[in-house]
Amino acid sequence: MNQHIAARKQRRIVGILVLLIIATIIIGMGMGYSSLSYNRLLPTLFGQGTFKEEFVLFSVRLPRIVITMLSGMALALSGAILQSVSRNDLADPGILGINSGAGVAIAVFFLFFPIDAGSFIYLLPVVAFIGAVITAILIYVFSYSRTEGLQPTRLILTGVGFAMALSGIMIVLISSAERSKVDFIAKWIAGNVWGTDWPFILAMLPWLLILVPFTFYKANRMNLLTLDEHVTIGVGVAVERERLGLLLAAVALAASAVSVTGGISFVGLMAPHIAKALVGPRHQLFLPVAVLTGGWMLLLADTIGRNLADPSGIPVGIVISFIGAPYFIYLLLKK
Repeated sequence: MNQHIAARKQRRIVGILVLLIIATIIIGMGMGYSSLSYNRLLPTLFGQGTFKEEFVLFSVRLPRIVITMLSGMALALSGAILQSVSRNDLADPGILGINSGAGVAIAVFFLFFPIDAGSFIYLLPVVAFIGAVITAILIYVFSYSRTEGLQPTRLILTGVGFAMALSGIMIVLISSAERSKVDFIAKWIAGNVWGTDWPFILAMLPWLLILVPFTFYKANRMNLLTLDEHVTIGVGVAVERERLGLLLAAVALAASAVSVTGGISFVGLMAPHIAKALVGPRHQLFLPVAVLTGGWMLLLADTIGRNLADPSGIPVGIVISFIGAPYFIYLLLKK
């Protein structure tokens, strides 16, 4: 009976989140440096707008809205996986340094491997994934103990240390780069959505189409991984194999997101916590809620950020940090 009640509650919350996302999309389509009248949105969507209206909506607003929403979903799901795999409520791809690893790989690729723009867009998630995987492997190795397994506290401390070290590497790269390329890296560090065109969506979408269903399919395994390790092994789960597969999924999700939105932290921390508070800790219930929450949070933060200061606005990474940093400190003190 409780499960039926929880499932009904989940469906209700999912419906509310979908409505919030739709409302934020509508608000975001009309607001911005080049405003678009709300009574012209529907005609423009159906091809009856002026050249300016169609350009603003289809070439500027909609690609950015879709990219921001998908990135928020990917980061939220990545954070949920990392929290389950590490059994640590403070895990997040930004805090653990995975985003920084992806960023360093993108910066090196951008600075030292000049290729044509068409190939560059589609290679970005791959390059980010390679950098993030190398970082994740190093963090895992330094956090793992043969006698006690994966150490949650050590995982966070190691991740923060790697994030700081990789930030230093990024500064060294900036100091040796030409001015035009420095601007790009600086925007990436600030969490500025820079991949605002349809090809970036096409480059990112395949990763989500594969990894989101894969993670939902592994929901029951993730329930078991949050239990004591001896219990998990006792029920027949190959712990290390499952952890490795899910860790790779989390890294790939984070890499695909930050390759087009820059170094955004805290979405992967907050969205799973909010989802668990709403529908409980069962992964079958909270994962869809976390995904929608992450998408809506980043979409809302970007809508606020790009309208606070004209013409370029405030990077979404900074807006999210204003909310996320105090929340991280609260969790740190509480846990």
